[in-house]
Amino acid sequence: MVTKQEQIRTKAIEILKSNPQGVRYSELVRAISQALPDMNINHIHGSIWNLNKIMPREVYKADRGLFRDVSFRGTEEAEVIETKIIQEQRAIKEPDFYESFAKYLVNELEECTKAISLGGNKFKDKWGTPDVIGKNESNRSDIIKHETEVISAEIKINDQDLITAFGQACSYKIFSHKVYIVIPKSSSPDDKSRLESLCLIFGIGLILFDSTDVNNPKFEIRVRPLKHEPDSFYLNKYIKLIESELFST
Repeated sequence: MVTKQEQIRTKAIEILKSNPQGVRYSELVRAISQALPDMNINHIHGSIWNLNKIMPREVYKADRGLFRDVSFRGTEEAEVIETKIIQEQRAIKEPDFYESFAKYLVNELEECTKAISLGGNKFKDKWGTPDVIGKNESNRSDIIKHETEVISAEIKINDQDLITAFGQACSYKIFSHKVYIVIPKSSSPDDKSRLESLCLIFGIGLILFDSTDVNNPKFEIRVRPLKHEPDSFYLNKYIKLIESELFST
């Protein structure tokens, strides 16, 4: 007779086989619970929390908390290559996402009261220029007002540039109160996991997005940035270069 535990694990394998990208633990629990409504939720947790160790020939962890069927192991590189081909065919460029991310900072995250596309060599030095920069000011109606904050972002559509992106984001902290790195969702699980850990350590925000769709990038926040005090000398030095653009009404 098939036990409840066996039913749960069989259903888990079935779900994983139909999801090539893998399924995160909480999502897998929810999917099993929906498919087997009579099963106790705690019994489901107890049956699958270490599924990759119990059934290593059928399941592996592609990332922290991400279960994947072994038949899809090694396909990450092929997926990345496919994404690059699509990008090349459509001639998508990083600046294509600057304006939409600026709007995301203002309208979705509400981190900025105004954000603008920048990029290029606007700051005219080897430390680089943020792709998007914004300000966060108190509203006139606010009872308790805060000082103006500067938020910067570095956007990459090529997963080969992620280390460079992290270095640039670190350099922006010298004149920004908060900094974001924006990278493709198609980046390898290992790269995303490493960047997530680094962002948590250095207080940098991490955003994932669909780098193949300019019209609907589906920005998704993975790590929220920590606010810190930038160096006032560099803050004023760089903001003077874009004062008319960022602070005009």
